[in-house]
Amino acid sequence: MSRPADNPPIGLKWRASPWFVTLGLTTDTLLYAILLPVTPFRLKALGYTEVSSLVGWLTFAQSCGQVVSTIPIAFLSERYSQRRWPLILGLVVLLAVQIMLMEASHFAVMCIARVVQGVSSSVIWVVGLALLCDTVPEKNVGRQLGWAEVGILLGFVVGPPVGGLLYEHIGYRAPFIFSVIWAMVDLVGRLLVIERKDAAKWGYDPSIVHGKDGLEETTPAVVRNMIPNTSALIAGSIPNLPTPSPAEQKPVPLSLVAVCVKLLHSPRALMALTLCTVYGAASTAQETAIPLHLQVVWGLRSGTMGLVILAGVFPTLVWQPLAGWYVDVNGTEWISVLALIGGLIWWCILRSWGLMILKSSLALFIVTIVFATFFTSTILTPAAAELAAVSRGIQGVGYAHVYGALVIVYGTGNAVGSVMAGQLYSHASLGWPAICCMSMSFMGVCVPLSLAFTGDQPLLGRWRRWGKGRGVILLD
Repeated sequence: MSRPADNPPIGLKWRASPWFVTLGLTTDTLLYAILLPVTPFRLKALGYTEVSSLVGWLTFAQSCGQVVSTIPIAFLSERYSQRRWPLILGLVVLLAVQIMLMEASHFAVMCIARVVQGVSSSVIWVVGLALLCDTVPEKNVGRQLGWAEVGILLGFVVGPPVGGLLYEHIGYRAPFIFSVIWAMVDLVGRLLVIERKDAAKWGYDPSIVHGKDGLEETTPAVVRNMIPNTSALIAGSIPNLPTPSPAEQKPVPLSLVAVCVKLLHSPRALMALTLCTVYGAASTAQETAIPLHLQVVWGLRSGTMGLVILAGVFPTLVWQPLAGWYVDVNGTEWISVLALIGGLIWWCILRSWGLMILKSSLALFIVTIVFATFFTSTILTPAAAELAAVSRGIQGVGYAHVYGALVIVYGTGNAVGSVMAGQLYSHASLGWPAICCMSMSFMGVCVPLSLAFTGDQPLLGRWRRWGKGRGVILLD
């Protein structure tokens, strides 16, 4: 390996920082969310009927692209230790998709574009989350994942109101032009990103907290081997340290079957992936049905509809960093169970009141949606932190592997939630209450499972040990 230039690149610290990486996750959700209040009206303008069903199939198409492409993306990224260039390629494809969607006048073309969008989305999620975990100290992973979810939710905050207002006042192409401009700005940012393994060449490791004196001349000896080949790079740049053996420098990459077997043998990983599936299904069902529900019940137009979606997501922005901090300090056990119980309660309220009060009060409907979204979105932060912990605890399983699995199950949840919500809303006499019942059932099934399998010390095991310590006989 050639010796890097003596002077580090301009902005090395911030270009390799987790904060700079986190910003890139906003783009994918923005380019998806900006179309939420636009797509139903566009389909109607093109003469299509049963719009909610078609919206569900469009989301299903994107989810299929995510699921099919995630496995090769995750394994190629982990095997070749590449993060930056896959991100750049995914963003370029996302740019092309926006132009394709803008000009599409047939539903089949829209479906193809959404499949390709799913592929690029998979790249951004899998590689972006892996790059984020590469650059974060282990003790702060949950906190930074909370901020990452803020970046993701920020796309939902900006997208719907901007998309709705642009569509209503300028025209159909305006939201897409905005998306292209945003993606081009983000592309510049991705070109500036410096991966951890490259930053190590200049004696800087973003996963280690540095002092106020600027760059350290050499990296500390205590460097966690989070990504393949990184420890070898760092050790090679430190004088007077023994060189690791070739086996330590380059762990043998696991095959697809080997990684799947290791994950399937981890109840903790399976539980986290189940939570991600539930989050994907519940959130996408809501995104599919709410725009049409707002139009049918209250006659809202796309601009006002976007503002209502904004109101539902905004409070979650404040909470997610706190959720990440709580996970780092206290673990994932309590917050996962409480999020599921809270989501179950508020989806039950939406189902019950959807038959009565909420049909006459838009304000009450918005408040209820805020709480349902709040608890549902809280599921993702502890689940992602659980997967990071699993990756660190299983030899040969990297961040790209576990976050590839996350994107697969999340995409599967998206596919199930979008299609079921679209069909229920189009064909059931009480479509919205039926969708709420679907989300309730998902949450209800996961509560006892999370009690038994989430965290280092699952709550059910704690309670059993506590009961035995007090002399209480617990039946198996």
